[in-house]
Amino acid sequence: MTIHRPAAVVVLAAGEGTRMKSAVPKVLHAIGGRTLLGHAIKAAEGLEPEHLAVVVRHKRELVAAHVSQVAPQAVVADQDEVKGTGRAAECGLEKLPADLSGTVVVTYGDVPMLASETLAALVAEHETNGNGVTVMTAHVPDPHGYGRILRDETGAVTGIVEQKDATAEQALITEINSGIYAFDGELLRSALSQVGTDNAQGEKYLTDVLAIARDRGRRVAAHVIDDLWQTEGVNDRVQLARMGAELNRRVCEKWMRQGVTIIDPASTWIDVDVVIGVDTIIRPNVQLLGETTIGADATVGPEATISDSAVGDGTHVRRCEIDAATIGSAVTVGPYVQIRAGSDIPDGTAITSFTTHPHITDQQENCR
Repeated sequence: MTIHRPAAVVVLAAGEGTRMKSAVPKVLHAIGGRTLLGHAIKAAEGLEPEHLAVVVRHKRELVAAHVSQVAPQAVVADQDEVKGTGRAAECGLEKLPADLSGTVVVTYGDVPMLASETLAALVAEHETNGNGVTVMTAHVPDPHGYGRILRDETGAVTGIVEQKDATAEQALITEINSGIYAFDGELLRSALSQVGTDNAQGEKYLTDVLAIARDRGRRVAAHVIDDLWQTEGVNDRVQLARMGAELNRRVCEKWMRQGVTIIDPASTWIDVDVVIGVDTIIRPNVQLLGETTIGADATVGPEATISDSAVGDGTHVRRCEIDAATIGSAVTVGPYVQIRAGSDIPDGTAITSFTTHPHITDQQENCR
C-alpha cells in the first residue's frame, strides 16, 4: 500500500484510567513488552507523519517522560481543565504549527492492537475520497459503552451519538465509533472552536465535529474494519489481560508462519520486539522478553526466560534464566542455570546444572 503521509497524528493519552485501580497511569501499563502508549505511538510512527503530538494530563510528568523516551521527536501537549476528547484534540493541535494543513489523524493511547497498516488504509480512504472527516468504525455484538454511528436513509454518516446521550432506538445500533479519525486539518481546527459542552457529560466531544463538517457541506464517511481487536481499548486489568493474550497469540502465529516451531503457543510468551531465526524450536513454558534475538536452528525450553539477550545459531537453552547477556552459537545452557546481565558466552560453551554466571568472556566453561 502506498503511504499517504499525514500532516500530523495526535495521540490522546490524558485520561485518568480509574478502573485500572493503579498508581501507574493506564497508558503506561504494558502488554507484549511495550506500554499501551508505546503501541499507539509505534502505530502512529508507521504513517511517517510530519508531526506527532501526544496529549497528556493525568500523572503528566510520568507520561511525558515516557513519550520522550520512546518518541523523542514527538511534542507533548497538556490538556487543561476543560474535559473531553474534543478539548484534548484541540490542545494537541495548539502545539502544532498554526498553518498546518492536510490530514490529521486522531487516535488513543490505550488502543494497543491498532496497526499502522489499518491507519494507513484509513488515511488512504480519507484522502482518495476528499472527505472532511473519516471515522473508523466496526460492527460489534455488544455496543454498550461505545458511541453509535448514525446514518441516513442513503447510508451516509450523519453523526455519532455517545452512549449517555443515545435514545432507546439509537442504543440498538451495533456500528460503533472506534474513536479513531482522519480529519481535514483546517476543518478540525476551526470546527473545534465551535464545539461546546452542552451534553450529558458536560464535555467537549470530538464527535461533534462531524455534524459541523456536514453543516459546512463537507463529506463525512466511515472506514469500517472487521478486526474488532484493533478498535478495543483497555479500561481495566481484565481487558489488559485479554488484550495481552490475544496479542501474544498473534505474535506466536506470526513466528510459526515464518518458520519457527512453537510446541505449545498457550504457554509461550513472546514480546513484540523479539526476533527468532528459522527452524528454531520453542518448547513449552518459555518467555522471550524485551529485545531478545534468537538465532536459527536453536532450541529454547522447556522452562526458560530470556530477557534482552542475544542467543546464537544452533544454541540449546533449557530450564534457565538469561538476562541482558550474549550467548554464542552452538552453546548448551542448562538445566538450572542463571546467566546474569553483561555475560558473554563464547561459541561452543557448555554450561549445565545449578550454576550462576555473572560474566564469562575469556574461556569456555564446562560445569557439570
